[in-house]
Amino acid sequence: MTLWRIRATVADRPGFLSVLTASLALRGVNILTVQVHTTEAGAVDDFLVDAPAELTADDLVAAVERGRGRNCWVTRSEAQGLADQPTRVLGLAGRLVRDPDALGESLRSLLSADSVTWRPVSGVPVPEHGAGAMRLPDPHGGCFEVFRTAPSFTPAEYARAQALVDLAGAAVRQAAERVTLVLPDGAELAVRPATPDDLPGVTAMHARCSARSLHRRYPALGRPTADRLRRLLSPAHGVTLLALAAETGDGRPEQVVATATLTAEGLLAELALLVEDGWQRRGLGGALLRRLVGYGTRAGYAALLAHTSADNVAMLRILDRMYRPGAIDRDGNLMTLTMPLADPRVTSRQRGLPTPAPETPAAVAEA
Repeated sequence: MTLWRIRATVADRPGFLSVLTASLALRGVNILTVQVHTTEAGAVDDFLVDAPAELTADDLVAAVERGRGRNCWVTRSEAQGLADQPTRVLGLAGRLVRDPDALGESLRSLLSADSVTWRPVSGVPVPEHGAGAMRLPDPHGGCFEVFRTAPSFTPAEYARAQALVDLAGAAVRQAAERVTLVLPDGAELAVRPATPDDLPGVTAMHARCSARSLHRRYPALGRPTADRLRRLLSPAHGVTLLALAAETGDGRPEQVVATATLTAEGLLAELALLVEDGWQRRGLGGALLRRLVGYGTRAGYAALLAHTSADNVAMLRILDRMYRPGAIDRDGNLMTLTMPLADPRVTSRQRGLPTPAPETPAAVAEA
């Protein structure tokens, strides 16, 4: 007996799958596993079968076509194909949790792809897939291009690949980006990406901030609502970092003392910062800004925008010293600074994009 993989499209109507399986059974073919992928063209059935040794690929194609299957693809399989597909996917997921950098190799294994290539891109890559190609954004920046001559990718395979990409991104954010920050005065803080579960801690930090600090962070809104804070913790495009003071000797848990947010639209990204009053002017704001700039550079954005009040001298000095803003616009007391990112993947034309006027600008609070 010989192991084969067979993929064919069958009309998504009652009884048609049984006609196909009966046609295979007449040739002595034993179906070991089957997966059904729903597509607009019909149900794509993926079989792992054990066939008599004398049967050829052409024989199997003929049996499928007699069973009303179409677009048939047949190839020999190895013993590892017997592994249960959900178990195999869980194994790849476990590997990514331990090593997020193995994403490309995991995608190739998951999809039995001919090649998986990482490429840099300008701006935020758009996920897409076609018959024999996928384009998936890399959590580290750039994107993965996945190619397979045959069979064509199905929506279910694309969804699995995207789930692995999302998992790798979560692993990177929760593990690789969690760092211990030591300030010049010796204070130690943990810095990590925010999650929706951080809403109570972030709300409590806002309650401790002075009206002056909140106005500099939210000049057009005043104190933010719980819904707005929830959205800031999980921006659709970008990242929010939290700085947490370490546990104290009396057993109190970590406490959020600063938030740093980068939100993007197209090639431009806006950064915003809020540092609790007692932690200002200690170097924390500058450290968080450097991490946001690093994130924006890896993601391929053309420029970063910062909105701050003209009397926020400390923040203006940090931005000028570290990033030398390329353009400064002023609207009353509100200043908008544009900082081009030094990234060779971004063209000079893209760097010259005009600065949009935000409807409700998010300002940078004092560092």
